[in-house]
Amino acid sequence: MEVRKVFLTEDEMPRQWYNILADIKMNPPLGPDGKPINPEDLAPVFPMNLIEQEMSTERWTDIPEDVLNVLSIWRPSPLVRAISFEKALDTPAKIYFKNESVSPPGSHKANTAVPQAYYNKVFGIKRLTTETGAGQWGSALSFACGQFGIECKVFMVRVSFDQKPYRKSMMEAWGGNCVASPSTETQTGRDVLKESPDTPGSLGIAISEAIEQAVGDESGQTRYALGSVLNHVMLHQTIIGLEAKKQMDKIGEYPDIIIGCAGGGSNFAGLAYPYVYDKINGKDIAIYPVEPTACPTLTRAPFAYDHGDSAKYTPLLPMHSLGHTFVPAPIHAGGLRYHGMAPTVSQLAAEGIIEPKSVNQLAAYEAGVLLARTEGIIPAPETNHALAYVVEEARKAKEEGKEKVILFTFSGHGLIDLAAYDKYFAGKLNDYVLSEEEEHKFETCFENNPKPELLKSC
Repeated sequence: MEVRKVFLTEDEMPRQWYNILADIKMNPPLGPDGKPINPEDLAPVFPMNLIEQEMSTERWTDIPEDVLNVLSIWRPSPLVRAISFEKALDTPAKIYFKNESVSPPGSHKANTAVPQAYYNKVFGIKRLTTETGAGQWGSALSFACGQFGIECKVFMVRVSFDQKPYRKSMMEAWGGNCVASPSTETQTGRDVLKESPDTPGSLGIAISEAIEQAVGDESGQTRYALGSVLNHVMLHQTIIGLEAKKQMDKIGEYPDIIIGCAGGGSNFAGLAYPYVYDKINGKDIAIYPVEPTACPTLTRAPFAYDHGDSAKYTPLLPMHSLGHTFVPAPIHAGGLRYHGMAPTVSQLAAEGIIEPKSVNQLAAYEAGVLLARTEGIIPAPETNHALAYVVEEARKAKEEGKEKVILFTFSGHGLIDLAAYDKYFAGKLNDYVLSEEEEHKFETCFENNPKPELLKSC
């Protein structure tokens, strides 16, 4: 019998996170005055212990024992060889995936939700606000807050709130409070609804609402938690790749290709960054973040300073961005409908260390259904985008007659996304490609950029 799964014991779980900032140089976040921000500027939004992680350039950060205890509910996660998927593709490639769907919320998001809830708890914070796209992050933070006895308020992008009603139920089961965004609970939400009452919403709008509520709490006991993009989030997710390296070592394998879907960048970074470290130090490996053609942040947007939210509450971040006012098409991969990209992912793309790709929605679901019918597990719409490019690389390996080793992140299951599969089977899903007209709007969005030399194109 061929080995399908590689496990680690709880004693073999990584005890430190890897920080990519030790090995790359970044442009700093900027305040409204165009000058680099300092830790105090972020204090109304995040607790200082997480701000220290955000700005640290130390290569390794110890994982607190209380965090490890909660992570051990499902970690270490399995490394799985997709043998039946390989056979269906008739490829000489070996295809492995890190199964992050085994967490209680069903995705990789819990890897950072748990430490964020912990660090806020020890700092004395009583309530966290956040946004969520597909609902994976909101579910994960609700679960984590429940573990540490913190209140949780989630602003869920309206199109996903309507498409995935059971995500709200999951959040409520763990004690979270979920509302559709834009909402009438914030000035940001009311302003958007006044101008566009039928808007599908966006992550940028939801982030603005969550930050507005956090900084507006006069008691000082509320902070904001972010599920992607920022450095401390990428840091926490590296437990994925660090475990994967140990598991691959156990079977004497090393990947030729790393693939992960990319919305804000967290699950991709979690798997990829420990391997990016190897590539920086001379290893020959191809690393691909994959995004939707409907929201092609890395593949078509300029590398510029932009806000992470639509109301411009966040600092200016150096990142690939479609513009903070951009509202993506209502594809079902809600976690990939973000106008920006993690600054560290953006920097690695700008330096050519990683190579971004984009795929359309129908190809993504075709790949997801193939995996479901071969390996049995139903992927989330976001995961399907990674799978679509896995299929492309597997077919390329067949054409070249090369036995490549492909490793990808199975970022979450699709059991709360079955309505989208129903639409796919009924032929009611469409492909969306960003139009040239929408692309030309970049010029206006970035015409007053404080660092125009960062712009690759407009």
